[in-house]
Amino acid sequence: MRIIGAGLAGSEAAWQCARRGVAVELFEMRPVRATPAHQTDNFAELVCSNSLKSDSENTAPWLLKEEMRRAGSRLLDIARETAVPAGHALAVDRAEFSRKVTEAISREPLITIRREEVTQVEAGELTIIATGPLTSVALSQEIVRLSSLPESAGKADADPSRARAPAPHNNLYFYDSISPIVEADSIDMSKVYLAARYDKGSADYINCPMSKDEYDRFYDALLAAQSVEQKDWEKLNYFESCLPIEEIARRGRDTLRFGPMKPVGLKDPRTGRIPYAAVQLRQENLRADSYNLVGFQNHLKFGEQARVLSLIPGLESARFLRYGQIHRNTYINSPTLLSSTLQMKAHPNVLFAGQICGVEGYVESIATGLIAGMNAAVLATGGEPAPPPRATAFGSLVHYITQADPRNFQPANITFDLLPALDRKVRDRKERHRLQCELALQEFEAWLRLSSFQPTLPTPSAV
Repeated sequence: MRIIGAGLAGSEAAWQCARRGVAVELFEMRPVRATPAHQTDNFAELVCSNSLKSDSENTAPWLLKEEMRRAGSRLLDIARETAVPAGHALAVDRAEFSRKVTEAISREPLITIRREEVTQVEAGELTIIATGPLTSVALSQEIVRLSSLPESAGKADADPSRARAPAPHNNLYFYDSISPIVEADSIDMSKVYLAARYDKGSADYINCPMSKDEYDRFYDALLAAQSVEQKDWEKLNYFESCLPIEEIARRGRDTLRFGPMKPVGLKDPRTGRIPYAAVQLRQENLRADSYNLVGFQNHLKFGEQARVLSLIPGLESARFLRYGQIHRNTYINSPTLLSSTLQMKAHPNVLFAGQICGVEGYVESIATGLIAGMNAAVLATGGEPAPPPRATAFGSLVHYITQADPRNFQPANITFDLLPALDRKVRDRKERHRLQCELALQEFEAWLRLSSFQPTLPTPSAV
């Protein structure tokens, strides 16, 4: 079988197939063809933040990761191996994480790596498309063509010229962002302090506190800064949960103080007070020689970023290893196209995984890659895949991307809002979430016990 794309979802899918004895051709177009955001040709390169979200027990991201752990996620294991201090979150050294994923996938004998761009998909051949948000133009056009073909036209001998024109809503996309990174030794540590919000976990974040005057000065400079020119073909359709800071600021003077610059729970130990606003910096790698500005993705010119961000206390002389950027993310209209097993409704031998199928976030991408890999392995051995139970994080995520309103479909992270309500009312939110997690894990374990999902090869720890 073929897997197109060796990002988070594709790498996990390839691993899940291989550990079930299914041989895989894994296609990755880098370095033959570059993308606007990737900097290396390694697999599973993280191009935005380095955080895999909360590790606090009984949170929605924790539940999804716990289900992944129980299902044998290789990439989650590697994330743990390459973790850097990040309070109650799981964050990784992105370079080491990507290197280790590439190494693990490359040495798997059942995975053959092809460094080439795929521009055609045969609907009759078992295939997982996991090309992520930066799918090439040629493959994007092929996906639209495949999406517009009736089932009978998806066979190898079909005449592509007979395909009806794709509907406009098949070309869905949004814009995602990359946060700036600064060198650690260029931060003025006399003006900042270490703390985790509400003292959850260890004090791993560098916090840059701002007075009202400092905040106002920064806010005014941000609004006056020049953005990168919009190209003629662009339509800025930002993902609401990942807005550039200047877009947030335009919604009102205090919006940043209730968003990425929220000071709540960040008491300054030197003054005993909570600052008017705060910018958090998160460790970028194991060497702790660089930090990213949490939530500070933006669409400003690089020179403008240097000028505006230097108004943040502690970053007056900061050296930037990477400036913030915006890039176009492509995704399909999954509620129209996919079934609850991530197979195309019209072409069941073609599955989708990762951000291209309408999930948002690293963990969610890995999880859908895991599901698609398991299901593809079942199909390859003549079985019938079963969708994950609705009450699980896996099932709720898949339910959203396949059952949401196709007219207003936007990518989603895992949240408790996606999980079904309990059959009884529980007023206490923490207790309600604990019970939802408990039920989810019970149903998840039962689903995993289905014989068709069991791996046939030993896990890495047993090799």
